[in-house]
Amino acid sequence: MLECVVNLSEGRDRTWLDACAANLGPALLDLHADPWHHRSVFTLAGPAVEAITRRLATAAIAHLDLTHHEGVHPRGGVVDVVPFVPLGAEGLRPDGDLSAALAARDRFARWAGDGLGIPCFCYGPERALPDIRRHAFRDLRPDTGPDRPHPTAGAICVGARPALVAYNLWLADPDLAQARRIAAALRSAEVRALGLTVGGEVQVSCNLVAPWRVGPAEVFDQVENSARIARVELVGLVPEKVLAAIPRQRWGSLGLGERSTIEARLAGAGIGFSN
Repeated sequence: MLECVVNLSEGRDRTWLDACAANLGPALLDLHADPWHHRSVFTLAGPAVEAITRRLATAAIAHLDLTHHEGVHPRGGVVDVVPFVPLGAEGLRPDGDLSAALAARDRFARWAGDGLGIPCFCYGPERALPDIRRHAFRDLRPDTGPDRPHPTAGAICVGARPALVAYNLWLADPDLAQARRIAAALRSAEVRALGLTVGGEVQVSCNLVAPWRVGPAEVFDQVENSARIARVELVGLVPEKVLAAIPRQRWGSLGLGERSTIEARLAGAGIGFSN
């Protein structure tokens, strides 16, 4: 079974986002929308996840127009990122076999590229998402679809990866230069980070790509060593084993809880794990 965490370049039209959510059924485990990033994250899982992902992508491509998009988050398409993540019998694991995720990635890329005419760039073991952000349409050709961006839908980055944790920290002092310095210090093989201005405030926006080694608690502590933190935000869900590694008394201050995990949401939706 697979998880798919679809990132759409729309975070302001809540009526449309809620209508999309209502059409996805129990496969939708979480929806996070942010008007300043102008981005939404749909966490999907279950035996029909590939079909549900295509349904969501089709709706987004028909409705959204990248030429009118403004937001602080980097993006290259209305369906910006489509990563497939393996789920095993024990839930999300750091050493999951990516073969099923890679197969789903390649099927989606062929479907969107050949069927919808949307250029798709694939990431995973071969190359990382930031590499595509830097090189797409410059010295990197799409893996499927046309060689130029779709006029309204742009391009899609389709991936196969282990679980990551998206985690944002707002600084008490709106000093963008400081946020960028902190983000630069955080960056490593385990953490991708940006310093951003978000709605008049300043945010250190992080993707924890190896959360079993560097999780929300470690990032919080590193940021707090350099600046006062006003609040934090988990975008989407966190693997149960990552949460379990954090002392329970810290969960509240880190913006986490028992319902924050992919495993808890799967259980609530009546979806069981399978190998």
